Amino acid sequence: MGDAHRILVYGATGSGKSTMARQLSKLTGIPWTSVDDICWGPGWVPMPQDEQLAHFDALTGTDSWILDSGYGGWRHLTHERADLVVALDFARLISLTRLLRRTATRIIGQQEICNGNHESWRTVFARDSLVVWHFTSFRRKRAEMRAWEAATSGPAVIRLRSPAHARFFVEAE
Repeated sequence: MGDAHRILVYGATGSGKSTMARQLSKLTGIPWTSVDDICWGPGWVPMPQDEQLAHFDALTGTDSWILDSGYGGWRHLTHERADLVVALDFARLISLTRLLRRTATRIIGQQEICNGNHESWRTVFARDSLVVWHFTSFRRKRAEMRAWEAATSGPAVIRLRSPAHARFFVEAE
């Protein structure tokens, strides 16, 4: 990771962004912010877009941070200000399987996700569920990661193509 102090971990829903961000934070001592913890209030009420933009404008204006995603209304800030993007570009089947396994585990164990929120069987396949979001956002996120990697300007991009590649990356740091 070299001299990177502002790191964006990016990938499809279920790819392991939060896990990677947490591991990188432990390795580097750079603080990690869980984007979901900031953007989703109790009852799955989203923080208003203008408040998200203001919050992440301030956060990404600091000298060091790790974020486990970048949402649409302010993703440009994270990308413009990052020193490094760690892109989890796994096959759809891998991230989807992880998402379904994680969702089932959370529901069965009644695990809190963020701010008192929980997943339920009723919401798994709702129009606004994470499973549906995975299908609607996967191609766009993959295209973004690959475009960022191919760009001649912007932050350095490390595109990890498999969970094994991701483990090797973390172990090498």
